[in-house]
Amino acid sequence: MTEVENKGEVELQPTSDEKTMATLIHVLGIFFGVFSTLIIWLIQKDKSKYVDHHGKQNMNWQLTLIIGYFASFILMFVLIGFLTIIAIGVLDLVFSILAAVAANKGERYKFPVAIPFIR
Repeated sequence: MTEVENKGEVELQPTSDEKTMATLIHVLGIFFGVFSTLIIWLIQKDKSKYVDHHGKQNMNWQLTLIIGYFASFILMFVLIGFLTIIAIGVLDLVFSILAAVAANKGERYKFPVAIPFIR
C-alpha cells in the first residue's frame, strides 16, 4: 500500500495487485459462491488489509445469499419462492458487480443488505 495525504490525514492506497485480488474475490463470488471467496480471503487476509476488508464483506454477502436461497427454497412450496430466488440472483449480480468495480478503483465497499457475520 502506498501513502497518500488527504486533508492532513494519511491514507493507504492499495497496490495494483491488491486491487486485482479484491476484484477477483467479488467476480469469482458470482460464479463459484462462498468457496472461491473463502479460498482467496484465507490466503490473502494476512498480506493486505484492503483484501481482508473485501474478503470479509464478500463472505458476509455470500453467507447472506445462502440464507436467502434457503428461505426461497422453503417459500417455493407457496409459489412465492420462485420470485424471491430470481430477485436474490439479480441482487447478487448487481451488488457483486458494484463491489468489483469499487475494488478495482481502490475504494472500500460494503454490501447494503449483507448480515455482518464476520467483522
